[in-house]
Formats: sequence, structure tokens, C-alpha cells
Amino acid sequence: MADSPFLGSIREYMLVRRYSRRTIDSYLHWIKRYILFHGKRHPAELAEPHVEQFLTYLAVNRRVSAATQAIVLNALVFLYSHFLNRPLTLGDFRKSSRQAKLPVVLTQDEVRRLIGVLKGTHKLMACLLYGSGLRRIELVRLRVNDVDLDHLQLRIWNGKGFKHRLTTLAPELADALSNQIQQVALFLESDLSVEGYSGVYMPDALDRKYPNASKSLGWQYLFPASKLSYQPGTGLLRRHHFDESALNKLVKQAALDAKIRKQVTCHTLRHSFATHLLQSGTDIRTVQEQLGHADVKTTEIYTHVLKQGAHGVRSPLSGL
Repeated sequence: MADSPFLGSIREYMLVRRYSRRTIDSYLHWIKRYILFHGKRHPAELAEPHVEQFLTYLAVNRRVSAATQAIVLNALVFLYSHFLNRPLTLGDFRKSSRQAKLPVVLTQDEVRRLIGVLKGTHKLMACLLYGSGLRRIELVRLRVNDVDLDHLQLRIWNGKGFKHRLTTLAPELADALSNQIQQVALFLESDLSVEGYSGVYMPDALDRKYPNASKSLGWQYLFPASKLSYQPGTGLLRRHHFDESALNKLVKQAALDAKIRKQVTCHTLRHSFATHLLQSGTDIRTVQEQLGHADVKTTEIYTHVLKQGAHGVRSPLSGL
């Protein structure tokens, strides 16, 4: 099933249209689950009631979150509206009632301890996750050109929802970033001497528009992989960016080493960035822009965090 011609054709369709590999993998996963749920029947034989049945099953039987159910809906809308050219007109289906978890937020002292156990490039990466409120994928996809030391900002291209934004950059990181760019330049110098090296991956067919850009410093990943590798699907020899899963592992290990008892991931540092900005008096619209949220309601979850415990309601025990 994983290698079926049908799923393979969907993958090719999405690759040609420049969908991200993350989106491709996610959509294929849920389309496959949808097909298996209906006894391996071809989606062309199925209709709106079958889609509604699957979405209801996920909400009621599998108790997926509202966010997951929305991803599944997007995948199936893509399948029918774009790939099969048969737009869906959905009626009622059971919406997921599972509430989103409140984010885990570190105190400033905990952030200081976590960063303190890291060194070199790993420390810089953690500082950017917290100091600029980046998502994990946004950090590893940063290019040298995206660092603006003159205006102390980072350019984030094609973030969640394919949105671009600018976010703040702590001046304390300027020297470390300059050193990192020098290290990237050394990698590039070495790579250019390797036979068959094709340059860094260029998005949106920019390699055709700017044929020499893939081997220029500005387009290299700010946090490159340690080794050259062959790009899946093309066989081109490139230097990819730092691995996402490795980044999460090093942040989790740093939290353990710092003796932080909370469940810490890369996203915890982003949550902490938002919460600490609000604590310092930054208005919620500014925080929304920094995080790249389409709707301020998404940002408002951090105000709920601030209202917990001593930051919101004073315990009656304190009056005894």
C-alpha cells in the first residue's frame, strides 16, 4: 500500500507543484488511512458521506485533537478538489471536542539554565528558538541571507501557512552569528572542491532563475548538516540543513542536564518567548506578528497561561 501507484502519483503531483515534503508526507499518511478505513476502496468510488464518516471516526473513536482533524480534512479536500478534480461539499460530521493542551512554559531562570548547559552551535540554536520565537523547522531552514544584523531581525520565509514574516534578533547573538556564518563559508569552500557537488537546495525553482545562487554563501543553510548527502528523488549531491529530530533531542537532553522537571521540546522555548514578551508588557498584536499567527485567538492561549496561579487569581490560603 505504501508504494501503490495511486499514492505515488499523488506524491509526484505534489512535488511538481512545490508542496513541502512535510506536507506531502502528512497528506499521504492520512489519505492512506482514509483508503484503509474504507477497505482499500479507491477514493474515486467514495463520496462525501465516506469522508464525513472517516472524520467522525477520528473524532469519536480515535479522539484526535481538533488540529489533527483539521489536517485530515485539508488532506482529503486536496485529494478530491485538486487531484481528483471533484470538489467536496461536506455536510455534518462530528467535530473533535478534545481541547488543546495549555503550553508548557519555562521560567526565565529555567531558560538560562537550559542554555547554560549548551555550547557552540547548539547553544546558538537554542538561543534563537527562545530569543526569536522560532518554530523548529523555521530555525533549521534559515539561510545566511535571512540574518539581518544591521536591523537585528530574522527573515522567515514560508512559515506555517506559507506566510513570510520578520522577527526580532537579540543583539547579544551578533558575534555568535558572525562566527557561524564564517563556519558556513568554510563548509562551502570545502564543498565546492567536491566532484559532483550540486549546491544547496533552492526553493521555488530559483535554481533556474539564479543558476549560480546555489553555490553562493548567502543561500547556504545557516545551520548545515555535518555531511554531504544525496537529495531524495533527484540524486543530487547537496549539504542539507541540521536535522530537525536531532535538534529536539539536544534540547530535551539540555533540559535534563539542567535538572528541569518539565517536559521540554523546541516548541517549549517558543512558548516561553511569547509568554515572557507578554509578561514584559508587549501588546498581544505585536506578539502575534512575531510568532506568525494568522489569528490573534491562537496567541491568546498565552494570556491564559499568565492567568494561572499567582499571575491571575490569588489563592485564599494566602489570606489565612
